[in-house]
Amino acid sequence: MYGYVRVCAATPEIKVADCAYNSDNIISCIDGAKGNGADLAVFPELCVTGYTCGDLFNQQALLDAVEKALTRIIAATEDTDMLVFVGVPVHVSGKLYNCAAAIDGGKLLALIPKTFLPEYGEFYETRHFTKAPKGVTDISFAGFTVPFGTDIILKDEEDARFAVAAELCEDLWAPQSPSIRHAMAGADIIVNLSCSDETVGKAEYRRELVRMQSAKLIAGYVYADSGDGESTTDMVFAGHNIICENGETLAESKLFENTILHADLDVEKLSVERQRMSSTFFADTDGYGYRTVGFKSKKKIEKFERTYPRHPFVPESREKLDERTSTILKIQSKGLEKRLLHTHSETAVIGISGGLDSALACLVTCRAFEDVGKDLSNVLCVTMPGFGTTDATLSNSLNLIKVLGCTSRTIPVGETVTKHFADIGHDAALRDVTYENAQARLRTLVLMDLANQTGGIVVGTGDLSELALGWATYNGDHMSMYAVNSSVPKTLVKHLIRYEAERRGGETEKILNAILAQEISPELLPPDENGKISQKTEDIVGPYELHDFFLYYAVRFGFTPDKIRFIAEKTFDGVYAKEDISKWLRVFYKRFFSQQFKRSCIPDGVKVGSVTLSPRADWRMPSDAESGLWLDLID
Repeated sequence: MYGYVRVCAATPEIKVADCAYNSDNIISCIDGAKGNGADLAVFPELCVTGYTCGDLFNQQALLDAVEKALTRIIAATEDTDMLVFVGVPVHVSGKLYNCAAAIDGGKLLALIPKTFLPEYGEFYETRHFTKAPKGVTDISFAGFTVPFGTDIILKDEEDARFAVAAELCEDLWAPQSPSIRHAMAGADIIVNLSCSDETVGKAEYRRELVRMQSAKLIAGYVYADSGDGESTTDMVFAGHNIICENGETLAESKLFENTILHADLDVEKLSVERQRMSSTFFADTDGYGYRTVGFKSKKKIEKFERTYPRHPFVPESREKLDERTSTILKIQSKGLEKRLLHTHSETAVIGISGGLDSALACLVTCRAFEDVGKDLSNVLCVTMPGFGTTDATLSNSLNLIKVLGCTSRTIPVGETVTKHFADIGHDAALRDVTYENAQARLRTLVLMDLANQTGGIVVGTGDLSELALGWATYNGDHMSMYAVNSSVPKTLVKHLIRYEAERRGGETEKILNAILAQEISPELLPPDENGKISQKTEDIVGPYELHDFFLYYAVRFGFTPDKIRFIAEKTFDGVYAKEDISKWLRVFYKRFFSQQFKRSCIPDGVKVGSVTLSPRADWRMPSDAESGLWLDLID
């Protein structure tokens, strides 16, 4: 379903050297994973025997018991439709190997030996085990003839994106982990069968190691760790299970609690992300010599449990949000600073409307001027009241300019626009797109001419969400000499302003809070009978929090419209009705495709995040592409 794979990392109760007891509990965990709807279950390293058997690994009685126990485990998977990895010692040609046994549908599919054997501190694996040999050969074990080697990828016969490879414990900690080659050869999910003892500070290091390996490989990473049943002599084990996806921790167990941890990995998302990076990281895979082994998975999650943030551009914790906003404001101001210095500009000219975007642009410009030591009086802020300007927004504009110490100009545009209507033969009583856009274009003309007059540049105010929807007047607010907000989505704009308000404090904070409280509007139509804003943007194009959600998953990960609707319905359950989500999703795609011509010729603007629509950076789309395929998927 939409590329989701439910994975489990299971820590069974075990007793060292008691293969019968251990296999019973492994089978019980397999049943538990099946009950959770898992497609993939991963167990710890050497969990059939216990990792801490020491010289008992040289006892034939133990090795004989391994095959019997594994045979029972294999049989227990016959009706599971689930790929299972368990840790076993395997005797091959007089040598003992620490292996991951891959099992599916009552069959042993492959045996994957450990490459890096630790021989330091409390570890002495080379005393008992041999390092994985090069290449892949066939061996007989537990009644099956299967491939044996590290270079093995297990691939779902119905969905090639569900491709799994294994490494064991120390392999991850090594500088050249086998998982690097696995990912290069096409494995989207890496499983790690581990037995990592617990010491002070190790959990944090392990957590970051797993997370960053998943990010480095653009992969899902399922780490299954041994629990307290392994604890013996000088070592204690805590069952630290971790599931990550491309740098994001999806699930993590508590220490010292043997659990079955599960999460829903998105292999479609991983596939799209790898495709974007393929020319760099996944291009030269010829000659890797990997053996592909097929398996069958049900791939049908009955109860979807993965969650998505309602505002993907906005960190959920206040600490991370403050860190993010501080960084973005610095990036914005530094980008503008470079343009000001390069063009030897004396001034920066900004149209101030009393709305969010122009307030943010003004704050960023003030930061840039402060950084280069230029007086803020050289920031020329222009209010241009038109047919829709309300007293509240005009007052907020003038107050903001004053408190920041910028230079203020008020140039009403109504009379000039009315004369323009007469010149082109337009009926001023007709409140159509001409009526609205003439105001926006005249305002841009005023700003451009003032910039020329004062030896400066016009700073653009439009944001990423408006660019996505084409909610900008072509050659009006669409145009500037540098656009500081062009990759900042509307849902983030408010937080940037709030951060700057709190940083500056006092009267500035009070005025910015008043701006934050205003309805979002272009104010191109006259106010209502009470002098209030009559033209509310979100009533016309839809809620920005929905559009930003659509934008993030459509552009960043290339999700299909039906998948975006699916996760939006889960994420906004109780906030928006399903029919409203479908309605605004259609609006998003129709506008996104039809308005590309505006984005194809936008001015330079600073990139602040992973989603940007600049035709010179991350988004290259033909201006006249058809949207029918995407709209059909919504219908």
